[in-house]
Amino acid sequence: QVQLVESGGGLVQTGGSLRLACAASGSIFSIIQMGWYRQAPGKQRELVATIASGGSTNYLDSVKGRFTISRDNAQNTVYLQMNSLKPEGTDVYYCRTRATIRGGIGQYLYWGEGTQVTVSS
Repeated sequence: QVQLVESGGGLVQTGGSLRLACAASGSIFSIIQMGWYRQAPGKQRELVATIASGGSTNYLDSVKGRFTISRDNAQNTVYLQMNSLKPEGTDVYYCRTRATIRGGIGQYLYWGEGTQVTVSS
């Protein structure tokens, strides 16, 4: 099993910055990809950013140039630096990891419980 612990959410004003962190632990053999997703009230969850084991990244178009995803392989931790935040209200950001497990077969997906981010005007 893999556990994801998220941190860094909170309340910020428009134009401010916030950094989210997600640490993975447990019976990890290797992490293939880690990423961040967000969900607004009443809307579907959407991909914000992902980073693969080799370092390649993928971003939602609307956050390009403002958000940066990075990882610390030694700590199995992924970060999301969010700058120039827009007044979008409250969203819940979820961490996700795709990994292989010790003693397991194939790849598995794990989700964190989410951390709330509120951007006020």
